[in-house]
Amino acid sequence: MASLFPHLDMQSLQSLAVAASILILFTGILVVVLLKSRTYKDTLESINSFSKFFYVSFLKPHTGDGLEGQQGALESFYKAQANVYDATRKRLLRGREDMLGLVSAQLKYEFADPARVGRKPIWVDIGGGTGWNIEAMQEFLNVPEFFENVYIVDLSPSLCEVARKRLARLGWANVTVICQDARLFNLPKNKASLITMSYSLSMIPDYYSVVDSMISLLDSRGIIGVIDFYVQSAVETSGRNYIGGSLQRHVNWLGRSFWRAWFDLDRVGLEGAKRDYLEYRFGTLKCIDDRNYLVGGICIPYYIFMGKLTLSTTNDGELIERLDAACTESPYLSARQHRLDMSAAADTVIENRSKAYQSAIVNLSAKLPLPSTFYQNTFQRIFYDESHRKHTQFGNEFIYAFTWEDSRVDRRLLKIGPEDVILCITSAGDNLLDYLYSANPRRIHAVDMNPNQNHLLELKLAAYQALPYVEFWKLFGEGRYPGFRKTLITRLSPYMSSQACQFWLSHEQVFTSSRGLYECGGSGHGIRLVRWLVWISGLKSAVRDLCQAKTLNEQREIWPRVRRVLMSRPLHWAVIGSKFLWKAAGVPPAQISMILEDYLDQDNLDPFHITLTDTSGEAMWQYIINTLDPVARETLLSEDNFYYRLTLTGQYTQRCHPGYLSAKAHAKLSRVGAFEGLRIHTDDIQEVISRIAKGSLTIAIVMDSMDWFDPKDTEALTQIRALNYALKLGGRVLLRSAGLRPWYISGFETLGFSAKRVGLRLPGTCIDRVNMYASTWIIVKTSELARPGQDSSHPFTRTEAAPSWDSHQVSQNKSSISSKSRRMRHSPAFRNRLERIDEEDMVETIRIRGSNRTSVQADHDVDLLDRSGLQRRLPAPNGTRAKSL
Repeated sequence: MASLFPHLDMQSLQSLAVAASILILFTGILVVVLLKSRTYKDTLESINSFSKFFYVSFLKPHTGDGLEGQQGALESFYKAQANVYDATRKRLLRGREDMLGLVSAQLKYEFADPARVGRKPIWVDIGGGTGWNIEAMQEFLNVPEFFENVYIVDLSPSLCEVARKRLARLGWANVTVICQDARLFNLPKNKASLITMSYSLSMIPDYYSVVDSMISLLDSRGIIGVIDFYVQSAVETSGRNYIGGSLQRHVNWLGRSFWRAWFDLDRVGLEGAKRDYLEYRFGTLKCIDDRNYLVGGICIPYYIFMGKLTLSTTNDGELIERLDAACTESPYLSARQHRLDMSAAADTVIENRSKAYQSAIVNLSAKLPLPSTFYQNTFQRIFYDESHRKHTQFGNEFIYAFTWEDSRVDRRLLKIGPEDVILCITSAGDNLLDYLYSANPRRIHAVDMNPNQNHLLELKLAAYQALPYVEFWKLFGEGRYPGFRKTLITRLSPYMSSQACQFWLSHEQVFTSSRGLYECGGSGHGIRLVRWLVWISGLKSAVRDLCQAKTLNEQREIWPRVRRVLMSRPLHWAVIGSKFLWKAAGVPPAQISMILEDYLDQDNLDPFHITLTDTSGEAMWQYIINTLDPVARETLLSEDNFYYRLTLTGQYTQRCHPGYLSAKAHAKLSRVGAFEGLRIHTDDIQEVISRIAKGSLTIAIVMDSMDWFDPKDTEALTQIRALNYALKLGGRVLLRSAGLRPWYISGFETLGFSAKRVGLRLPGTCIDRVNMYASTWIIVKTSELARPGQDSSHPFTRTEAAPSWDSHQVSQNKSSISSKSRRMRHSPAFRNRLERIDEEDMVETIRIRGSNRTSVQADHDVDLLDRSGLQRRLPAPNGTRAKSL
């Protein structure tokens, strides 16, 4: 560009570039507005309005129009366009309705408190200009009835005059327009319950004093709502744990440079200090970063901030101690109680402190606001560092839209009672909600390292508390909800953390797109693949019939039509044998290795001639067959097995759905206080367990998470020790595994637990409605160990040798052999060798896998092994002969 204009310096070139951008942007906005004009009169009015806007913004000299100071500058800018201000700002000042919706929802929540019944709030709109906000609020609240008084405070006489005409038209007597400097404004009586600023903070030079004055105006339970432009980089907000989330906050260098130059022409300051000071002076309730997309992909960054007064030091301490006690299962000791009963308090030593407690202490010491989780209406979600790599690795996507473990089996095995304290993995939250509904345990600690999984759980909790059952069903039964954004802002937001609210505002398409909830996230990729295969194979009618079958016999007759295609050899070669597919489905390498090792073991293959790599496709294929065939034979998809029905259809039905989606569950869990015993931890299991008080857990449900550990590492042993410390004697661990006898079971047995396999999926058998895992275990704590990391000389430390991982050694041996194996395996000599299975070896195999089952059951097991597709005769115990295909 410099070569085109050699006579211009760099500053002049930059001004020319900004001017050209302004012209292009203005032309684009004008074209969009004109295209939306319905009549010739509307077109002329639009041209007139935007011509005035363009002239005043970019051509008219700012002389002050007879006034001095900031008021003169404002009047010079607004006087000529006051009458067309609202018409030209609708497109430019996006997000005002969202801000009003958020603050109105919070006000409704606050004034539903019985202690405030009969009182009416006072609202102050600073920089209210034409009064547009006041009229727009009518969509969310009845302004004349809900508010005692409303004050519009603005320094521009021209805009205030427009506001007075608006109020005369509306006839609202409780609204007053005051043309005054916001720093000097005082309320005649009482304090404000709501203060708003709509794109005005960026136009106030002395913003420090205005923000400070709002503190003196606000009631102790009052809130502020601010929306404005901003440009900040991620570096500017790093290390701040009190801002309520930074999703989409980063603006790139080009955007920061351009918009600062653009708005500087109109004396609008986008320096980051304005927003920073706002967040420093108030505790964050909600923080939302968004973009106003104009034309050609051009977007203006804006933010919405909703905050409240920071808590007093006394209340801070009280709240922190209560939350810390709930997070760690430690006794709660307030300062007041400590003074009343010094001796009792002195006898109680709190060893563990939660991360929430530690972060709060750091902030209070630095005189910073507490993390935003401390200011929410509900305290289920516990503070976490969202910038940590273990959380950011998931991006902005949840993996599981539904939980893939059978909660009915969990309840039968664990017999959960009202005194139980449970630690479980969040996943999609389905199972823990089922525990709350059916058993009402005293406490549940929900743990997930992926913040987005906990965002999904928060959404479900909010929907219970804010929505009737019909709408709750639309969200999570059908997975689709067309008006999701408005419902989230105006009804669900008071029950959600700032991070969760921002996540779902940026993911509204999950519920509004044709896909719906259950075809989104990581698991959604698998569901879409299945449905694509059904469509491409012409199986839509067969799948529909399968899901509508009224009896098991009818379902068994239909299944071969589906199986013939979905479990065909070409599909096996193209899909099931793909390592990429299993990785995309979230199956870790360590778990895949367990499946392959069991496949080699159960087929009695020679590990010195067969490698894991050569048999991986066949092993995974056999695993899928052993999973799906029994499910189709033994569970009815139309009435009971909602797991696979959802996979095939993408939604639940009123006859087939998880327990938490029933009308009875909604009636129970929508009651006030239903989730008082729930704590949501965004962390890894080890971190949470290590901070829980000794002997306080009664149940730990870890799903298949132990399968993820690498046998070469010591992480599994570390977690087992931590579980021993946190569980009481007799406490139980429920886990599922892809292995028949996982390598880490010996670790439990060495470190103070007894292990019992309570579910074993032999070929042809179905251990639950999912049937995805090879075994289920109940592991009971039988003896105490020292606290993890404690010195071995401690009297409570058991000094035992660390377990040796035999399965890992076998795995190393198997994987280290180079192979001619595929050719050898299919040779006649090798097949003959497999057929010569010694009868005693087979009986021993059945005895181990059947956990000392009776001879009749063992005969049945041999028959099942034979029917599973091994295609060979196997001798049965006690001299009987097994059937062959």
